[in-house]
Amino acid sequence: MGKLREQMLMEMRLRNYSSKTIKAYLWHADNFAKRFAKSPAEMGSEEIRQHLYWMLHEQKLSWSNANLAYSALKFLYVQTLHRDWDVAKIPRAKGGRRLPVVLSQKEVIKVLTTVPNLKHRVILTTIYSGGLRLNEALHLKISDIDSDRMQIRVEQGKGRKDRHTLLSERALRELRSYWRAYRPTSWLFPGKKPSAPFRPSGIQRVFQNAKKKPASINVLPSTLCAIALRPIF
Repeated sequence: MGKLREQMLMEMRLRNYSSKTIKAYLWHADNFAKRFAKSPAEMGSEEIRQHLYWMLHEQKLSWSNANLAYSALKFLYVQTLHRDWDVAKIPRAKGGRRLPVVLSQKEVIKVLTTVPNLKHRVILTTIYSGGLRLNEALHLKISDIDSDRMQIRVEQGKGRKDRHTLLSERALRELRSYWRAYRPTSWLFPGKKPSAPFRPSGIQRVFQNAKKKPASINVLPSTLCAIALRPIF
């Protein structure tokens, strides 16, 4: 898309969109242009309808994926090309809404006691005890743990807002054991490269594997009973 792509990128950055949203929107805009081998400026509602139909009924993609493409193209045409967007001609796909999975206290304890790796276990403990989302926990820095006030500072969480959440005594003890073992310097949970945080896919894999394992006797469940019960994935 060339120049148009740069204009779209600028508009998203001016609105302080997250890097994840920017990447997704640009990918869908590029995919749309490549499919028709034309600049989006030369196309309109009919091509958009065809593209969304192709995604849903020929590619068999999920309605949520199609709706992400819908949002990307709407931004491209309304905010970048300053075109009208006729919702009657370009309907948004409807799909069922899934409720988040909330584990019982017994299930939380079982997950945490079956994770042998200290770092992985502390990440999951921090998520549950503070009611954090996965990316919020993985982007914590050492300075975000306030043991004096017993708080965790979440920077640029959902809605790109800063907030504070509670730090439990048990989570603090786990974090101190983890710090003594790993000695992180900036990111609380660095990945293979100390300059980058732990990858979400890694901890998601750990979580899914832990749910399938039988409970371990190496960690006493009584040490984990104060963990809050909140969905994380």
